[in-house]
Amino acid sequence: MLEQTGITVTLRKATTYTVIDKEVLIAQRDDSTIWQCRFRIDKKWQRTSTGERDFDKAKEKAKELFYKAQARKDADYAPITRKFKDVAKVVLKQLHKDFVTGKNKTTYKDYTQVIERYLIPILGKYNVDSINYEVLEELEVKRTAKMGKAPTKSTLMTHNAALNRIFDEAVYRGYMPASKKPELKAKGTKYVRREEFTIDEVIKLRSNYDQFIQKGRVDSRDLRALMCDYIEILLDTGARPGNELLDLKWHQVSTKLYPVATKTGEVIETNEDGNDNEEDVTIDANSSAFLHIKTGKTGERIAAGRAETVQALRRIARNNYGLSLKDTIAQKANDKVFLSKEFISKKRGNLGTETVLLPPTSFRRLFDTYIGELGLLFTVGGKKRQLYSLRHTYATMMLVHDAVSPHTLAKQMGTSVAMIERHYSHLDSVKAVHQLRGDESRQLIRPVYAWQT
Repeated sequence: MLEQTGITVTLRKATTYTVIDKEVLIAQRDDSTIWQCRFRIDKKWQRTSTGERDFDKAKEKAKELFYKAQARKDADYAPITRKFKDVAKVVLKQLHKDFVTGKNKTTYKDYTQVIERYLIPILGKYNVDSINYEVLEELEVKRTAKMGKAPTKSTLMTHNAALNRIFDEAVYRGYMPASKKPELKAKGTKYVRREEFTIDEVIKLRSNYDQFIQKGRVDSRDLRALMCDYIEILLDTGARPGNELLDLKWHQVSTKLYPVATKTGEVIETNEDGNDNEEDVTIDANSSAFLHIKTGKTGERIAAGRAETVQALRRIARNNYGLSLKDTIAQKANDKVFLSKEFISKKRGNLGTETVLLPPTSFRRLFDTYIGELGLLFTVGGKKRQLYSLRHTYATMMLVHDAVSPHTLAKQMGTSVAMIERHYSHLDSVKAVHQLRGDESRQLIRPVYAWQT
């Protein structure tokens, strides 16, 4: 380019030739002997390869591509198109770039998995603008076969969101007219609610930690202890199993005391003469923890935990570092919370080496083992419980026994009020008896009789 007196002039490369004046050009790149073609459709330049090295053949191929593109445009197709897999790979690169820069971290893993595992293998061979409803039916059949079951509606919504990203990219790049973009619907199977644990089952779950830890092999006890603390925090905060806690670092943890005075009912004498009596009062420190969850499905949030969470964090700090919780937060700020010690032994050849803290890959199998030993792996109706059942247990207890409002619960759990109402509409009057009893409201409207005044 030359800039003279404010005018920009574009110089054509010496290897660029006109095939049809102002309509079709061919050119060679510096690093290739293949002739590339540029042609203009509706005042917009399109680029593609002729696939030819011979100059004369390249000119004829360029004309052919131009006339075909005109015909495609007249038939309401994109002048040039690309294979679905090629557009999908562009989207994958964009997703990865967003992930690295801190954007869309919650959707990166889901969309990438959907595109790589299902969409490219099944749709990759098709031109992106030729994917019609018949092709989408093929996707549905092959996807169900690959999954081994019919996907739920929520799963289909994730798949459709990823698929729409690819279609939108194709439209943006001119590989597909907007009119050819299919309308995606998520029918799916009916959502099957994960069964929560009953109060008695939660007591059983929490009462057998020590026995479970001691029953394990020596090299697995630290990991078992860590999982038990993981269960405690899931039950106490309603966090999602997985990255929400496993990515948590110590600098994302804070604690605070909310002292509560409780009258015991016992009367004590305050003066030596015994004339002034007062009711005994005990002070509960009421420790609370606040977890700054950064990798939540719906973005960042602060999840509040009670004494159970504080105690679990103290055990982890003591086991891993021999420090108090306060000192661990200060000194190990960038360490992940959920780490366990690598087992040191002569057999492993690491005797005398420095202790290494390792993150767990997953607690799923170990959790299955634990609740299986307690007879809690399956519900009475035969449904298999999962770590996610702990999240549902938390929500049920908060709604039924603590009368927490759906709005407050949605904020705590990183979800919407609509999802809370959808998942927990099964809480009928029998389960909600503690709420319906209305002790506080009844106390407020309690009548005052004449004899009481």
